[in-house]
Amino acid sequence: MSTAADRIKANAERLKRTAATHDPTPPEAPAAAATAPMVVRQKNVRRTVDLSPTAHRALDSWQRGAADRLGLARVTGQEVIAALVDQLLADADLSEHIIRIIAAQRT
Repeated sequence: MSTAADRIKANAERLKRTAATHDPTPPEAPAAAATAPMVVRQKNVRRTVDLSPTAHRALDSWQRGAADRLGLARVTGQEVIAALVDQLLADADLSEHIIRIIAAQRT
């Protein structure tokens, strides 16, 4: 009976032999592929944010209040951040205000 280590070693050897028999250089793509249109990303991209414990608690409290006002079980942090980003990108005055805040925080 072989051990897990023996099976892993055998698989590694088998993969090495298989890789050695294949040409490592990929075949050239047809010329038409060079002019293919770019693919637009369809999936959302995740961002994370670090908050102080005080800000985290305050945001949790705000979310509970917003959920109560909306008659919902909860309002997620994801919804809040996504709405804030949408507003930031749509409102030039808000964008300038945020830029001033960031500049002031860095000085």
